[in-house]
Amino acid sequence: QIQDLTFLIKNYCLTELYLNNNELTDISGALKHLCALQILLLHNNQLKKLDKTVKELKGMISLQTLNLFHNPLAQDPDYRLYVIYCLPSVQLLDRKSVTQRERESALHLYNRERSCVVQSIAFGKRVNTPLGTAVGSSRCTQPARRLMMPSDNAHLLCSFCRIPFENPEDAVLLRAMTRSLMEFSSVDWNKVATCRERRLENKVEEPHEKLTVQFR
Repeated sequence: QIQDLTFLIKNYCLTELYLNNNELTDISGALKHLCALQILLLHNNQLKKLDKTVKELKGMISLQTLNLFHNPLAQDPDYRLYVIYCLPSVQLLDRKSVTQRERESALHLYNRERSCVVQSIAFGKRVNTPLGTAVGSSRCTQPARRLMMPSDNAHLLCSFCRIPFENPEDAVLLRAMTRSLMEFSSVDWNKVATCRERRLENKVEEPHEKLTVQFR
């Protein structure tokens, strides 16, 4: 049974890796270079630290299938949602498909600020949540993502507030939290003349009444 993963240090192009049914207790520093990995099976091992394990897998942007069941870390009450939040590319976790509802629950649990922004945009509500509000899970002791202020080489500029940002998502987040507006307009088309009618009447058409409703 495998207990050490140093033999993988020069394998950069692996897309599938089956390490299940071994005696692995820690994978820190052993897998993060496998950026092309799509399938990773780690079930039936002795992995205990959920945070360290997930951190090792965060760089695997192509990872779609992941098994971690039958490890001590899977006993964590928020284990599944935490993995779904930290590894958004994963579609099949522990032989079970990741649902949209689980993704929403994970976002709400580990990043309430962003969850509120998404809801405000979707339902036309204004949200005045202060930036850097602490998230609701006991696992995340650090505050939710704060806006990263510009460095010397920043080149992205938020057009509405003239503040440069290193990450374009920060500009979008700030804009969404400042104001979220929906507008609907309607016109009585029965009172609008057709092209043929306008040619026959040969007169300037008066502006039509338009009803506009705005939602925040």
